[in-house]
Amino acid sequence: MQTFEREKLYLPEGQNKLLLHSCCAPCSGEVMEALLSSEIDFTIFFYNPNIHPRKEYDIRKDENIRFAEKYNIPFIDADYDVDEWFKRARGMEDEPERGIRCTMCFDMRFVRTALYAHEHGFNVISSSLGISRWKNMDQINDCGIRAAAPYDGMTYWTFNWRKNGGSSRMIEISKREEFYQQEYCGCAYSLRDTNNWRVQNGRKKINIGVQYYSDEK
Repeated sequence: MQTFEREKLYLPEGQNKLLLHSCCAPCSGEVMEALLSSEIDFTIFFYNPNIHPRKEYDIRKDENIRFAEKYNIPFIDADYDVDEWFKRARGMEDEPERGIRCTMCFDMRFVRTALYAHEHGFNVISSSLGISRWKNMDQINDCGIRAAAPYDGMTYWTFNWRKNGGSSRMIEISKREEFYQQEYCGCAYSLRDTNNWRVQNGRKKINIGVQYYSDEK
């Protein structure tokens, strides 16, 4: 593992066991290495029924598994559950990014994360979603806190993964590991809107499964 200068991390309430919801390898790479360097016991929980189409979902999941296996990190592969996601998104198809559809999406994923944590002895949950500059961190944290609230003694860790160089290390790790470089948030509607923007700006539509990070890109 490449050595970066990082602060020592501590879980809230003196805990040392974390269930980390992961959205993808590029976002979670820095988070995972930061946790490892702080000797925090954690497990990856991959539950992302928003990712569309299935080809994109499988690539993102497999990249995350590849990186977890590199460091022998336990990886929980949860159900895809895509039909339920589309059911919940009904009526929100034209909502903008960071709007109520995204809140629904975060709620769905974090509620499932919190339930698994409750059933398997984790008192702290968090997510790699917040490291992305494209996301609203307050929105993510609010969803995480609500998801943990029904369970006595459970905390959603609101650590800011972007600070102290976290965002730049995320890119460095992605290049080093040559992670798959997804070009939209994940859902069918973000794919649609991203492609519409590209066409309007004279760019080609997204070609799923071809873009990877490397030192040359």
